[in-house]
Amino acid sequence: MIVEEHMELKGEIRTPGKAGSLRQAGRLPGIIYNKDLNLTISVDLRTFDRAFRDNGTANLIDLEVDGKTHPVLIKAVQMDKRLRRPSHVDFFAVTAGQAVTVSVPLDYVGTSVGVAEGGQLDIARRELQLNVLPRLIPSQIEVDISELNIGDSVHINDLASSLFPEGAEVVDDGDLTLITVVPPRVEEVEEPVSEFNAEAEPEVIGRGAEDEEDGESTDENSG
Repeated sequence: MIVEEHMELKGEIRTPGKAGSLRQAGRLPGIIYNKDLNLTISVDLRTFDRAFRDNGTANLIDLEVDGKTHPVLIKAVQMDKRLRRPSHVDFFAVTAGQAVTVSVPLDYVGTSVGVAEGGQLDIARRELQLNVLPRLIPSQIEVDISELNIGDSVHINDLASSLFPEGAEVVDDGDLTLITVVPPRVEEVEEPVSEFNAEAEPEVIGRGAEDEEDGESTDENSG
């Protein structure tokens, strides 16, 4: 699915060395760069954080700074582990007509025959590396798994070319496995070991009735 409308974000030029005060003011420090460009900027933290969580790194962003719009991709995000929020972002400015390499999410759709029979999905890859024109970057690639039986797998080479934008090339190895339907797990139940041994002689404590009778008859005979 190709995204026709791209997210819009507004940034401001920032003075290097003021990152701490910017964060306190609710701004996220960052840069816009490519081989011909290097701008230090800041964007609204809440707006970026929401967009980043919803869209990830594959979607193109129209980032406006000082009245000029830069088509960019999120290249790297540094996270504050204590506060659990972004602390810095790198935007890569794309060039029109020049392909870029991006990680595109895979969306596995349908309920496979094998799963309906009790099998389980073993997902090996959730993303695919594509080399594609910026304006043709898909938000995701749908992979139909409804025909998979237990033991069946989908490899990159199995994907139809119609799933990809025109001119896109898969960077990953075509032999890589994406998903497999594996047999259900069978838990082995250990049989309890009985402490009773039928062949062992029972231990006798005290004298039983038969022993007493035997003893009495012995006494009588002896007398």
